Amino acid sequence: MNFLETIWKRLEEWNDRAVVQEARPDDFDRATGRELLGLIQSARESLRRGDVKPGDRVALFAPNGIRWTAIDLAIMAEGAIAVPLYPRQAIAELALIVKDADPVRIITADRTLSRAIEPHAGRARVLRFDDVFAPPTEAAIPAAEPAPAMPAGKIDPPRPLAANDPVTLIYTSGTSGVPKGVPLTVANVDHMLPCTRGRLDELMQQASKNKGTTATTGAMAEQPESVFHYLPCCFAGSWILMLTVLGRDAVLTYSTDLQRLSEEMSDVEPDYFLNVPILLERMRAKIEQQIGERGGIARRLFHAGRDAYFRRQVGKPEPLDDLRLGLANYTVFAAIRKHLGPRLKALICGSAPLAVDTQLFFAMLGIPVLQVYGLTETTAICTLDDPARVVAGRVGPAIPGIEMKLGDDKEILVRGPNIFPGYWNRPDETARVLRDGWFHTGDQGEVDARGNWRIIGRVKNLLILSSGHNVPPERIEEMLLGAIPGAQQAMVVGNDRPSLAAIITGDVKSADVDAAIEAINARLPHFERIRAYHIHPEPFTIESALITANGKLRREAIQSALREEIDRLYAKPVEENRRKVV
Repeated sequence: MNFLETIWKRLEEWNDRAVVQEARPDDFDRATGRELLGLIQSARESLRRGDVKPGDRVALFAPNGIRWTAIDLAIMAEGAIAVPLYPRQAIAELALIVKDADPVRIITADRTLSRAIEPHAGRARVLRFDDVFAPPTEAAIPAAEPAPAMPAGKIDPPRPLAANDPVTLIYTSGTSGVPKGVPLTVANVDHMLPCTRGRLDELMQQASKNKGTTATTGAMAEQPESVFHYLPCCFAGSWILMLTVLGRDAVLTYSTDLQRLSEEMSDVEPDYFLNVPILLERMRAKIEQQIGERGGIARRLFHAGRDAYFRRQVGKPEPLDDLRLGLANYTVFAAIRKHLGPRLKALICGSAPLAVDTQLFFAMLGIPVLQVYGLTETTAICTLDDPARVVAGRVGPAIPGIEMKLGDDKEILVRGPNIFPGYWNRPDETARVLRDGWFHTGDQGEVDARGNWRIIGRVKNLLILSSGHNVPPERIEEMLLGAIPGAQQAMVVGNDRPSLAAIITGDVKSADVDAAIEAINARLPHFERIRAYHIHPEPFTIESALITANGKLRREAIQSALREEIDRLYAKPVEENRRKVV
């Protein structure tokens, strides 16, 4: 039974129970197992009327939602290849993706998205959700030939698929500015979903053990898991979580308004949800800000407990720290946990390394952060934190059935059934990254004696100073972001230069930057110290093509856009650079 057949079986079992819903200001829009299968069937019939054949690409250009899920599953169930597109992506990049994927259909959520993509659609016909789910007589595209009559209420099983059949074509973020298509196969997904389900089972069991209760897994639980989901399903990790949850005794709730994340989380009361580091950083900052504004005994208890916790982490506890931490945990930490969600078992985090202090901050509150590492090319995942043995700053051990090792320059190499078959229409790129059975990730890492991995940075991001010193910039950028109030992004430059400099975005004060750099430099070897900086008030955005769809810096594009500012940093005396806001 492949992953699609498993999902069909679970939807049939949950005939009258909600499996997916959308958060709304006043209530939830829900779909039961039967209703979701009905939407999938309607979408499949629409694809058939449009003469979509197995192997055809069908692009999906819409935000998350019940109908997005139904259409994605319908495309795969028909043997076609789903091409998810990110609604916020720069239109020039979307045009490149559409040209490369050459879809026969592009399905959009509404008229606005249709108008945006139509000039770049090529041979593809552009449909809206309303067209796809309209009754046959109202469908936007007439049948190429009469569709066979079907009994009312009939739900077709997925078409038979071979293990090497691609089911989706996900385009990488493209830090170099050129997105590459990554096909993922039935075999890739079939290997990954049991791994993710197993880890979630362990999470729920560990949480129950900590509370002295018994977890129910496998059979239908009396109270299904609640999963909150705000990350776009066009990203591989988010898509894998969606498929994982659809095969579990769980209800998946899509966020529909990023401005209401806090309110939606409160309404959903999730057991766990997937995050990116920037959101957890913002959550931490907001908690600390609210505690500071509240003042009084709550602030004193919080600070005393926090300081005690972090002293314990570095092995320098004070005599009364157990008492301080116990009081904080019983009072203010408990209140924060309740506010974040009374059912919250863990926060799952991926896409980029998370600051160690932030991971420890949530652990201090009693909410573990489980890190995930992987790439689109590895079916989103290579490692998953073990809920019973989380090591702050590391991303867990390799998932079952795959191998990981270090190559030249500490590059992480991976092989196993989770590795993609090769880039779409790019044989040269495929040959560059798939060599001797190993996928060359381009990431630098290290692994401890227990098999827990840590991500150091990207091989291609390594800065080589004119002195010959090699500097991975990511760790220093993480330190800058954590130390400068209001900083949105930080990028360290210095390749072929005598020293490092930094670009800081956001509404920040030069005095705060000076203080942060002075404190950070004191902890670094001389060749890693920041000698100059430039404050760029406007954050880098997806629309400006200076960051990727998942927030990663497009370093070459940024250096090109800010070439004059960077050159000025190296043309002036160091002390003048440190003082001046460019």
